[in-house]
Amino acid sequence: MSRQLKVTAGQYSDKGRKEINQDFHGLCVPREPQLSSKGIAIALADGISSSDVSQEAAQAAVTAFLDDYYCTSDAWSVKTSGEHVLTATNSWLHSQTQQSQHRYDRERGYVCTFSGLVIKSRTAYLFHVGDARIYRLHGSELEQLTEDHRVRVSSVQSYLARAMGMDRKVDIDYQAIPVEEGELLLLATDGVYEFIDGAGIAAAIAGCDGDLDQAARAIVDAALQRGSTDNLTIQIIRIDQLPTPESNEMVRQIAELPLPPALEARMNFDGYQIVREIRASARSHIYLAVDNDSGERVVIKTPSVDQQANPAYLERFLMEEWIARRINSPHVVKPCAQTRPRHYIYVVTEYIEGQTLAQWMIDNPKPDLASVRGLVEQIAKGLQAFHRLEMVHQDLKPDNIMIDGTGTVKILDFGATRVAGVMEIATPIEQINLLGSAAYAAPEYFLGENGSSRADIYSLGVITYQMLSGRLPYGAEVAKARTKAAQKKLAYKTVLNEEREIPAWVDDAIRKAVEPDPFARHEELSEFVFDLHHPNKEFLNKTKPPLLERNPVIFWKSVSFGLLLALLAVSLGRFH
Repeated sequence: MSRQLKVTAGQYSDKGRKEINQDFHGLCVPREPQLSSKGIAIALADGISSSDVSQEAAQAAVTAFLDDYYCTSDAWSVKTSGEHVLTATNSWLHSQTQQSQHRYDRERGYVCTFSGLVIKSRTAYLFHVGDARIYRLHGSELEQLTEDHRVRVSSVQSYLARAMGMDRKVDIDYQAIPVEEGELLLLATDGVYEFIDGAGIAAAIAGCDGDLDQAARAIVDAALQRGSTDNLTIQIIRIDQLPTPESNEMVRQIAELPLPPALEARMNFDGYQIVREIRASARSHIYLAVDNDSGERVVIKTPSVDQQANPAYLERFLMEEWIARRINSPHVVKPCAQTRPRHYIYVVTEYIEGQTLAQWMIDNPKPDLASVRGLVEQIAKGLQAFHRLEMVHQDLKPDNIMIDGTGTVKILDFGATRVAGVMEIATPIEQINLLGSAAYAAPEYFLGENGSSRADIYSLGVITYQMLSGRLPYGAEVAKARTKAAQKKLAYKTVLNEEREIPAWVDDAIRKAVEPDPFARHEELSEFVFDLHHPNKEFLNKTKPPLLERNPVIFWKSVSFGLLLALLAVSLGRFH
């Protein structure tokens, strides 16, 4: 039976011997599905004593983190979500100071330290700025998991080197650590940790019979009795239960829904009438159907019969619709709204009347450069919708790109897409890395590396090359190059030829997009699209490569011919 993530938390904060409490803390335990997709968030902030408004900064930092983190896409990784929220919060706090009377004295503005924790699946993700601390308690020993951003000038004098709101930009410490059931994590301000050690904390927790709120209060009271003069805040988190891999949303659907029967024309299936089969492959069966309620034509995709016993395949299959529902782009196929209960495993998307890019290339063997640029730009916009959500398509190829009757391009087939946020969720199903077509897959996949957005740029570069030349930039050699040394030997064949009017700088742009080394490619899709439309100075200013590099055969023929002439001259000289 699947189990969910469960924690017990105890929190307490006190102003201590100060007039006001400049600390702020909070915790959020969402319900499913956010409990699985986003996890549990805990946060603590400590306002600096030199500021009269730092308590407002502390409250704003914690509240924004706990609220806005859950507003980020569940396709994002915890790291991306947390850093986006904290960066935005830091900018807001800094702007508040700049608009106040303290704009020239930042230590009196909207400044605070921040320590946050997100527990998702079986991992704890830590975010930290300043000198509040996050600990892990081992028996009576405290393991400090964060580093204080405080500079010691002397034994009695120090200053805060980094804090939220202090500067326009902030460096956020981040780390991910695995957690175990029964483990105790603590967040505390200096008013607590400077006056009580691990033994005192362990004794307080043991003496409260599992009531962590009472334990938190006891720890604060003990720190006060030992002379603490600052605000005091502590949060205690006990990991009671970790989710089982079977609690994964996709795995539950695989377990709960049966596989569909074989579909045939005129058949009624789950509220749809099957019109005809569009395509069948080793991965899926695709049908044109009509929704009986709306009368709209739709596409129904069912799992391949050959793969129905493969749980990894079925999870990937179900991910298609999950992904499609989170992407909103005119250049990505849309899922159809699910208005009825679903009784089988299948995917329903909009029907696109048109042709694949593969067919378009057959019909247009020598397209003009403007047409190619227009198609590439639309494909790039579709891919950008994936990349903004920390997704990598991983299977971009002409067969997965449709062009409708209006000339609009739409990307299909998300069965291979890598989703950062989903990769963090425990699953009993082994993840597959290389799923795409070998002809368009980036070289790094053949080294066993994970794909990044640059892998999609490579695939788009290959498609661009193919549209202009009818060939692949490295032929069939990429799939054979399984080491970095072999990949360095891959020789790019220019797209230029005497029959086509293609600027040399366009060839350079494509060459960069399909570089075997991902770090030598364009960083963003927009850069590649721009370079296809505008001469890049990097290409125009480079020196012309030597003849040996451009055409080794002609080079060696020239050398041989030169040697022949030299030998002839020597021979003639002897006769004279």
